[in-house]
Amino acid sequence: MADTAGDGARLPTMDAELDRVEAVLHEALEAGDPFLTEVAGHLARAGGKRLRPALAVAAGAVAHPEGLVPEEVVRGGVAVELVHLGSLYHDDVMDEAETRRTVESVNHRWGNLVAILAGDFLLARASEIAAGLGTEVAGLLAATIGRLCEGQVLELQRTFDTARTEDEYLRSIGGKTASLFSAACRIGAITAGLERDAVDALTRFGERYGMAFQVVDDVLDVVATDEQLGKPAGNDLVEGVYTLPVLYALRDGVGRELGDLLGRPLQPAEMHQARDLVRASGGVDRALEVARAHLDDAVAALAPLPDGPGTAHLTSAARSLLDAVPA
Repeated sequence: MADTAGDGARLPTMDAELDRVEAVLHEALEAGDPFLTEVAGHLARAGGKRLRPALAVAAGAVAHPEGLVPEEVVRGGVAVELVHLGSLYHDDVMDEAETRRTVESVNHRWGNLVAILAGDFLLARASEIAAGLGTEVAGLLAATIGRLCEGQVLELQRTFDTARTEDEYLRSIGGKTASLFSAACRIGAITAGLERDAVDALTRFGERYGMAFQVVDDVLDVVATDEQLGKPAGNDLVEGVYTLPVLYALRDGVGRELGDLLGRPLQPAEMHQARDLVRASGGVDRALEVARAHLDDAVAALAPLPDGPGTAHLTSAARSLLDAVPA
């Protein structure tokens, strides 16, 4: 669930809003124990685009086109970011990752047990913030964490499975990625005081944008370099996670040759060969068509909303997402 794809929503006041996000985020990362504070803040200090809180702020800006959004919107965005960070800690344990955001992963530096506990701490902090924003937000965030787990389990059930279907892939990313984008937009809209129709429209935007985001991220794992990704390229193939471009390639002209490679752990040379085969197929272009359709749906969801910086920059974020893919 990395933030490789896209630069996220940008607003005229985004620098000021993200300064507020950073302040609340780092306050939430403070623990009673200095070691836990260090570990919990490790990835946050490494940077990141803060895409999810940016989406929450953009959604909140629909109700507040002039000036800064209310503090509740910022805190809602931080709660979502903490869930995202916690999920990364747990993901890196499952993947046995050594790096994340160009720095040493928590599990590699301090061990799996510390990484799991720190991830749990981040989820607890997110829940604490959400509880302060009301029962609807708290319930929504809890349900979203459940959807994240369901999506991840669906993925794990199909590792090294070349018969994984497109529907199984889409259901998995709907849970493990799109649900959190959807929650970010919905929480931003709720805490900003928008009417229900607007809340639902922004929720739809977040869901569709999140689906496209993950498809693009999976394409980048095939076509981008380690430096562009900030993590090892081709890792999905190594881990046996066969994403949409790979699934399409398996049913394309290179399918037999690619299928002979997959279905088992790959050595580095085999991984590069598999990436070459996927790139030589029509799989990448077909996957990008799926992403484009989701982005069109995301933009269409914004149509009933009033013009303003929030809707304008959410639209821009959707229309620019595919720019992340190297030509």
